[in-house]
Amino acid sequence: MMINFKFYNYKTLDSTNNKAGELVKKGYYDVVVIAERQTKGKGRFKRKWFSDPGGLYMTISLKADDIDKTKYLTFIAALSVSKTIRKLARLSALVKWPNDVLIDGRKICGILTETISGRENYALIGIGLNINQKTFPESISNKTTSLKLETNKRHNIKKISESIIKEFNKLYNYYSKKNYGKIINEWKKYSHTLGRKIKAKTVNKTYIGRAIGIDNDCSLILRLDNGKIQKIIEGDIFSV
Repeated sequence: MMINFKFYNYKTLDSTNNKAGELVKKGYYDVVVIAERQTKGKGRFKRKWFSDPGGLYMTISLKADDIDKTKYLTFIAALSVSKTIRKLARLSALVKWPNDVLIDGRKICGILTETISGRENYALIGIGLNINQKTFPESISNKTTSLKLETNKRHNIKKISESIIKEFNKLYNYYSKKNYGKIINEWKKYSHTLGRKIKAKTVNKTYIGRAIGIDNDCSLILRLDNGKIQKIIEGDIFSV
């Protein structure tokens, strides 16, 4: 199933997710909202997303019959970005659980998936990708990168956005057919997380162990130092 997305382009928005949400409430979905900059870009847990000109700030909105399965859409978005970077910039982009894309361990992209529930359910998949930025705030500069910094050349943002949507549509085909195992297998191929020893911080507790798998609900499976298996449903992970 290929979605024929309609594109909405803006100079400045507070947040592309917010605008996509407004459009959904007016009956417009299967759209891609793109802004050149965001004044209130956001990440998971209400963190601020640095959104100066030069990046790609984009939200994909679509119907989501099963809200519990929207984590797969986050995986699909991260894979779409990773595949696009590999194809257009020839860089080894890897996906980090649950919602990032990295190059050489530095974050180049974050995904924020939000849902709107009602008579119909919708998913808003926000993508923030660093493309032509050369500098970042000091607080994140040592763990963040951009395509410009990695390749020393400027990149066509429109071309990149179109490639991401093309890749997204290919992977969405598995989602629409409920072939979730295929999505997880594809994610594993590009994973930066699996096989590594990590620290996982959840709301209530911190765990240290080796990432050994992904469960069929997109949770991360750790083997703790004491040999026990721990499932991480939501949280942040760090290399140890």
